Amino acid sequence: MKFKTLEPWRRTLYIIWAAQFIAMMGMSLVVPFLPFYIQSLGVTAPDDLARWSGYVFAGPFFISLFLTPVWGFLGDKYGKRLMVIRAIFGLGISQALIGFSQSVEMLLFFRLVQGAISGFIAAALSLVSSSTPRQHAGYALGLLQTASASGGVIGPLVGGSLADIIGFRPIFFVVAALCTIAGILVVRYVQEPPSEHETSNPQYTFTSNFRYAFSSTPIRGALIIILLSQMAILLIQPIFALYIEHLDPSNPNLATLAGAIFSMTGVFMVISSPWWGKRNDGQSYKRNISIAISGAAVACAAQGFVTQAYQLLFLRALQGFCMGGMLPALYSYVSKTSLPSRRGGIMGIASSSHVLAAIIGPTAGGYIASAFGLRENFYMTGILLAISLFFVKTIFVDLEETGAAAAESPIVLPTEDSSGID
Repeated sequence: MKFKTLEPWRRTLYIIWAAQFIAMMGMSLVVPFLPFYIQSLGVTAPDDLARWSGYVFAGPFFISLFLTPVWGFLGDKYGKRLMVIRAIFGLGISQALIGFSQSVEMLLFFRLVQGAISGFIAAALSLVSSSTPRQHAGYALGLLQTASASGGVIGPLVGGSLADIIGFRPIFFVVAALCTIAGILVVRYVQEPPSEHETSNPQYTFTSNFRYAFSSTPIRGALIIILLSQMAILLIQPIFALYIEHLDPSNPNLATLAGAIFSMTGVFMVISSPWWGKRNDGQSYKRNISIAISGAAVACAAQGFVTQAYQLLFLRALQGFCMGGMLPALYSYVSKTSLPSRRGGIMGIASSSHVLAAIIGPTAGGYIASAFGLRENFYMTGILLAISLFFVKTIFVDLEETGAAAAESPIVLPTEDSSGID
C-alpha cells in the first residue's frame, strides 16, 4: 500500500530503476568477455581481434545514432512509456539473435539490429525526466544512473564467472530472458502522466527540435561536452579485457578477473551518482562537472602506467566515482534547460551525442590499440578528458549565469521561433 501512495513521479522512477537495473545487469553480463566471444568465432590475430572488438562494441550505436532522436520525437508524440516498452523488448530480441551468431560478421550484423530496435537507456531517461518535477531532476537522473551502475557491477562479475563455467553463447539467451522480465515490469506497473503538449501545447516537428537544441547556447554546450567526455571514456572499453590479459596472461580465469576489475567502476558510480545529483540540484553544475572530469582524467591516464592487474582497482574506483558526476549531471542539465513539451525529443538528441561518442570511442580505441598498443588508449583518454574540461571552462553556461535555475521555462534565444513550431 505504501508503494501505491507514492507521488506518481517517484513511483515511475522506482519502477524504471528496477527495469533498468535488470536490463543493464543483463547487458553487462556480456561486456567482459565480448573480445573472447569474437575469438571463439575465429578471429585470433591480435591486430584483427583489437579492430573487430572495436567494431562489435560500437556496432549498435551506428544505427541508434540516427534513430535515437526519432524515438525521442515519437515518444513526445505517442507516449514515452510506449518507447520504453519497445526498447526493452527489442533489446531482448536482439540478444537472442546474437546468441545464434556463427561468424564475426553475423555478430556485427545482429549488434546493428540491436542498435536499430532497442535504445532503452535513452527512452528511460526521457520518461523519467519528463515525469519528474524540475527541482528534483538532478536527484532523479542521478538515482537512475545507479541502476545502470549497479547493473554494471553485478553483470560483469556474474557474466565473467558464467563465461568460465558454461561458455559464452548461452549467456546471450540469459540476457534475452532478463530483458523480457524487465519489459513485463514496465507494462504492468508504469503509467505515464499526460504530456504538456497533449493538454495545452501544439505538436512540435522533428526538425524543430534540432533547431531548438542547437540554437540554445546551454544545450549546445552540453551536447559538445557529452560527446567529448563520453568518447574519451569509451575509448578504453573494447580493449579493457585484452589489457587485463596483457597484464596477467597466465591467469586461468581471465574472464572472471576482467569482470571483477571492470565492475569496480560501477560500484563507485552507484555510490557517487545520487551524491552528485543532490549537489547539482543545489549547487553549480559547471563547478561539479569540472571536478568530476578532472578526477576521471587523472584516473584514466594513470591506468596506462600500471604493471599488475590488481593496481587497477583503486584507479577504476576513482574513475567510477567521478563518472557518477559526469553524464547524469549533463543529462539533468539538458532536461532543466528544455521545454517540458519538447523534453523527449531534446533528451533523444542528447542521447545521440552519447551514441556518437560510443561510435567514435570504441572504434578509435580498437585502431589505437592495434597501431600503437593497449596502454596508449588510456593516455589518449586522459588527454580527451582534459580537452573536455577546457570546453566546460570556456563554453559551458551555468544555470545561475542564465537565470534558468529560477525559471519554469528554459532559455529561449532570439534565434528560436516564438511559436517553436514549423
